[in-house]
Amino acid sequence: MTTRFIGAALLGLALATPALADGTVNIYTTREPALIQPLLDSFTADTGIAAKVVFVKEGLAQRVETEGANSPADLLSVVDYGNLIELVDRGLTQPVDSAALNEAIPANLRDPAGNWFALSMRARVIYAAKDRVTDETLTYEDLADPRFKGEVCIRSGQHPYNTSLIAAMIAKDGVDATRTWLEGVKANLARKAGGGDRDVARDILANLCDVGIGNSYYVGLMRSGAGGEEQKAWGEAIRVILPTFKDKAGTHVNISGAAVAKNAPNRDNAVKLLEYLASEKAQEIYAKANFEYPVRPGVAADPIIAALGPLTVDPLPLTDIAKHRVEASELVDAVGFDG
Repeated sequence: MTTRFIGAALLGLALATPALADGTVNIYTTREPALIQPLLDSFTADTGIAAKVVFVKEGLAQRVETEGANSPADLLSVVDYGNLIELVDRGLTQPVDSAALNEAIPANLRDPAGNWFALSMRARVIYAAKDRVTDETLTYEDLADPRFKGEVCIRSGQHPYNTSLIAAMIAKDGVDATRTWLEGVKANLARKAGGGDRDVARDILANLCDVGIGNSYYVGLMRSGAGGEEQKAWGEAIRVILPTFKDKAGTHVNISGAAVAKNAPNRDNAVKLLEYLASEKAQEIYAKANFEYPVRPGVAADPIIAALGPLTVDPLPLTDIAKHRVEASELVDAVGFDG
C-alpha cells in the first residue's frame, strides 16, 4: 500500500472522530509527494507529532468545502498564491497570529490577515541564448522591444505563471500600458505561445528563439540532470537573467504556501507545522528538494539556483497583484496572445 493510500485510510479514521485526534496533524496538499514528505518526516522526528498527508491533485478546495465541519484537514498546502486566495475567498481558512511566522516570512509574501503564508518561491526569469544574447540585464518590458522580433518563446499567456506576471505589470503600470506590452511581446513571438517552461530552453537550444520566460526552479531541474541528459543540454544552453520591471524594484515571484483549515481539528499542531516549515531547517530542505528559493531571509538556495545571482524579490504584495489576475486573463484574450 502506498503512502498516499495509507494516509487516506488513516484520514478516514480521523474523519469519524476529528475532534478527538491528538498528537496528529492532517495535511491536504497538491504538492508532489517527493517534495513534501521529507519536510513532514523531519517535523515528526523533531516534534513527535504524526503528520498524515493526502495528496489531492485536483479539486482540493472543493473537497474541503464538501467535507465541511467534519473535514479532518488541518493544513492546506498548495502552489500559486491564487490558489491560497481562493481558499480564503471560499471561507476555508482561519487566521493565524504568529510572531515566528511574521518574523520568518516577508510581509509581501503572506496574507496581512494571517490566512496564508508563503513557504517557498520560484522566480519568473528570462532564459537567453548563451551564444546569441549579450545583454547582462533585461527588464520584462524589454521582451516587447522590436530588436527581439521573431526571437521570443513563452508558454500560454493564460498559464497562472504568466497571468501572475501580467497582473503584476497591471498593478504597476495600468491596463493600457500592459496591453501595449503584451501586444509587443506577441509581435516578437518566434512561435505560438504554448508548451512548458522547459520547452523554452529546448527551443533556444534548437535556435528557434533567442529569449523567453521560464521559472527559476526548472533551471535546477534541467541542469541537475534530474530530467535526463536531454533536458540537461537544454538547461546548459541558456543563460539566466533575473529581470525586473522597468522600475528596477525586483524580480517577480510566485510561491508555494499553506493555510490552516477553518475546521482544523488539530489547529495548534497545524500552527506548529506552519512555523516549522518556515524554520531555517525546513527552508533548507525546501531549497534542496525542488530548487525553490527559501522565503526566510538568510537561508541559502541550492547551489545551482544560487549561481544564477542574488535574487531581489519585487516588493509588490502578492495580495495587490491578485486583484488584477482576472484583468490579466481578459487582456491575454483581448490581444489574442495565444492565437
